[in-house]
Amino acid sequence: MQILNSIIRGSSDGILVPVPQYPLYSAAISLYGGSLVPYYLEETANWGLDIKNLRQSVVQARSNGITPRAMVIINPGNPTGQCLSEANLKELLQFCYQENVVLMADEVYQQNIYQDERPFLSARKVLLDMGLPMSKEVQLVSFHTVSKGYWGECGQRGGYFEMTNIPPQTVDEIYKVASISLSPNVPGQIFLGLMVNPPKPGDISYLKFVQEGKSVLESLRRRAHIMTNGFNSCRNVVCNFTEGAMYSFPQIRLPPRAIEAAKKLGKVPDVFYCLKLLEATGISTVPGSGFGQKEGVFHLRTTILPAEEDMPAIMESFKKFNDEFMEQYEDHTGYSRM
Repeated sequence: MQILNSIIRGSSDGILVPVPQYPLYSAAISLYGGSLVPYYLEETANWGLDIKNLRQSVVQARSNGITPRAMVIINPGNPTGQCLSEANLKELLQFCYQENVVLMADEVYQQNIYQDERPFLSARKVLLDMGLPMSKEVQLVSFHTVSKGYWGECGQRGGYFEMTNIPPQTVDEIYKVASISLSPNVPGQIFLGLMVNPPKPGDISYLKFVQEGKSVLESLRRRAHIMTNGFNSCRNVVCNFTEGAMYSFPQIRLPPRAIEAAKKLGKVPDVFYCLKLLEATGISTVPGSGFGQKEGVFHLRTTILPAEEDMPAIMESFKKFNDEFMEQYEDHTGYSRM
């Protein structure tokens, strides 16, 4: 929010934000009087970034009198759970260089990676590896926190941002804004200090630290597989694997009769589905419409955080509900999961 407040001058300033997106961005941009410029991630490419879509979003914004000033990436993704490839990161850094926009890299789930093919790469590392002139000219702000990731200290709010290639006079102004907060979150800062300076080999707690961290991440990897496989076994549900972060974002292909039933109740179709799921099973999810999605496409977001031993029963409960829901609302005249 501090960085957005520093960037946005008025309604003609646009911030490029991925859709589906974490709603904090659209809310904060609105609060500071800027304009949200959405760019859609490609679900069929495991929520990858399509540079053509990005450029089209910029052209559309400029035709409406909006000047893109910054671009947000969320890597690993929330709510989509993807890890951006090195090729994608290079493309978007090249884009930021050409368009002269600040890159805001939300990397708070960087330690939560559940596959080996696409490891987390920081935007800063990729930028510096690209060499001159870009490595000295692209303005980048990177974000991390102790409140998310496998540390998961959600009750302790501590985070930081690192500024790369930001002019010194701008940095001074940002420090002034930060200094307005006269009540620092001391416990959160202590936790954050431990995160950036963890136990080292030879320290008394090092082996226990490594053992616990590995155990948590291995369990989360197994849970990601259980959930993705569970969703993909369901009727009219398709789900990309959760490569990172801690969310699953399946697409629910709702039958036309279900969409009509939702409209009659004055509800968005995926809200209707999620409420029915909650009532029938007690499973609480967030409708995809809360994050933004393409017209006529519906999702839900859930976490992979339930206890590992509970996951099979949870997915079985979801499958039973979904089968009954589809049976109730499908017209059986050729509607299929594809």
